[in-house]
Order: sequence, then C-alpha cells, then structure tokens
Amino acid sequence: MTHQTLLRIGIFGTVISALCCFTPVLVILFGVIGLSAAVGYLDLVLLPALAAFLLLTIYALWRRRAA
Repeated sequence: MTHQTLLRIGIFGTVISALCCFTPVLVILFGVIGLSAAVGYLDLVLLPALAAFLLLTIYALWRRRAA
C-alpha cells in the first residue's frame, strides 16, 4: 500500500470512529433496529478502533514525510 492510501484509510476510519464514539449515532441506530442491549459493549470496540486508526494515520504521515 502506498502512504497516500494508508493516510486516506486512517483519516476515514478515525473520523467514523470518532463520530460513533462521541455522538449517539450508533446508540440511536441500535435502538431503532432493536439491538439496544449491545450498546453497553460499544466502548469495548470503538475506543480500540479509534486508537488503531489514529496510529495508522500517524504511521502514514510518518511514511509520507520520510518519502
């Protein structure tokens, strides 16, 4: 993968994860489709995903700068 592709994936994933972490987007969606029992486990998935996408973005920026 090129550093440009990694950067796009990292930024897109970070934005989506941040939206789902800090706004009630998934809580409302899960309530509408009847999966509100799973809302308590969202933090177990979303916060590590946000951290992973942030690290991917930092890595892509580092690779871009080195190139």
